[in-house]
Amino acid sequence: MFNGAILIGAGERRGGEPFHAVDPSTGAKGEVAFSSATPADVAEACALAEAAFESFSTLSPDARAGFMEAVADQIMGIGDLLIETAMAESGLPRARLEGERGRTVGQLRLFASYVRLGDWLDATVDRALPERQPLPRADLRRVNHSVGPVAVFGASNFPLAFSVAGGDTASAFAAGSPVVVKGHAAHPGTGELVARAIQAAVKACGLHEGAFSYLPGNDYALGGALVSDPRIKAVGFTGSRGGGTALMKIAAERAEPIPVYAEMSSINPVVLLPGALAARAEALGTAFVGSLTMGSGQFCTNPGLVIALDGPDLDKFVAAAAEALSGAQAQVMLTPGIHAAYEKGVAALLGAEGVTTIGRGVAGEGHRGQAAFFSVDSAAFRSNPVFAEEVFGSSSVLIKCSSIDEVIATIAGLEGQLTATLQIGEGDEGDAAKLLPTLSRKVGRILTNGWPTGVEVTHAMIHGGPYPSTSDGRSTSVGTLAMMRFLRPVCYQDVPDTLLPPALQESNPWGLTRRIEGKLEVAA
Repeated sequence: MFNGAILIGAGERRGGEPFHAVDPSTGAKGEVAFSSATPADVAEACALAEAAFESFSTLSPDARAGFMEAVADQIMGIGDLLIETAMAESGLPRARLEGERGRTVGQLRLFASYVRLGDWLDATVDRALPERQPLPRADLRRVNHSVGPVAVFGASNFPLAFSVAGGDTASAFAAGSPVVVKGHAAHPGTGELVARAIQAAVKACGLHEGAFSYLPGNDYALGGALVSDPRIKAVGFTGSRGGGTALMKIAAERAEPIPVYAEMSSINPVVLLPGALAARAEALGTAFVGSLTMGSGQFCTNPGLVIALDGPDLDKFVAAAAEALSGAQAQVMLTPGIHAAYEKGVAALLGAEGVTTIGRGVAGEGHRGQAAFFSVDSAAFRSNPVFAEEVFGSSSVLIKCSSIDEVIATIAGLEGQLTATLQIGEGDEGDAAKLLPTLSRKVGRILTNGWPTGVEVTHAMIHGGPYPSTSDGRSTSVGTLAMMRFLRPVCYQDVPDTLLPPALQESNPWGLTRRIEGKLEVAA
């Protein structure tokens, strides 16, 4: 059960200004008063994380993987209380949250299996060449180490998969980093339940209590204090561009600047090529609305932009989309603030010069988002930046172009994005080939004949992209590559074998596949 506590290491406490969860479907305030962490709590949690770092970061791959599996087991052990609490705090339906819980524990277990493989350590050995002329070569060995304690910020739109035990926490644990989580104020009961599950796993595995702490609160200063603490060495964040850039500024102005891996703003262009429209315009229109309105559009991969050549086939797509949209029910949005921002963004589009409203969804009461689809030509789009701004919710803009070159130029003018989608059909391969070089410079994931909503957690997945979709386009917040954000290489030169990390010792006690003299050697 949750009681509104701050969880620092193995302990819990009350303090700070109280706050309450709000049921977004009714606006009702929850009964439990949650404690807001204070700057003193931040300092204590970070000091514990620093104290835990040496022992946690040097765990064997098997021990670290076992801990992550224990976290997954503890989360599943919460049972239906977790789902019911998340439903009440987010307005999301049971099926969505049960799926999100499955994703949360699934990615913990995926990281555990990957940690056991050990190739993320990139253990590399170049043995000494004492007889080399004209100069001998030293013994050189390299391995990845954790960067240190990591601060993680819970996300509003994924109370499980991108929050307390979500992808940032899982990848930081996998890299050997103690984690201090700043819980999201929109779902504090959900956050505390998951935090207690991690706390229980830390204890069950006999780890230093500072491996994990949880700091709830709705004060922006709390996040700033966490990023400012000198013991924090990296940050994982999913949220708005304003929030992410504010944290980046704080991190850059520290005496020791640190990286902030922020996943922020994206409108995820979908390009409808002529062959695809000729073959299935109506089906594309219906499927597009399904992706647009999924979860009230509150996904970072929501298709907020559609680009196509004007003509009769595009008219069929527009008609089908308008019809599907007219029956789309307004859905509860995550928080009153998110709903207000959505309404403001839609109003800006409605008032923009050159815009045409293709269709609106069914209007709803309270904090329910009414879906919207607009149209402009490419000249109007280029002349007004409001069309390229993310509207977090079920809103999208169609850009009508006159040629493939105009489509390419439109894409070239976009900011960095998480995804781009190509709908292709017979005869479209040549145009797709022209588009791909520009798309690959703008996005982190390119897909064809699908829809961007839905992000698989796999080894190959990239959920990142050039700024402002993320703060560092070389990184991902989903998939096993995400742990590389929290690792750094260290080289050991002529260090005695007994002093080397296990991954570099001659006996290879962890049984790793290593690169020896440039060639991979698989452990027997």
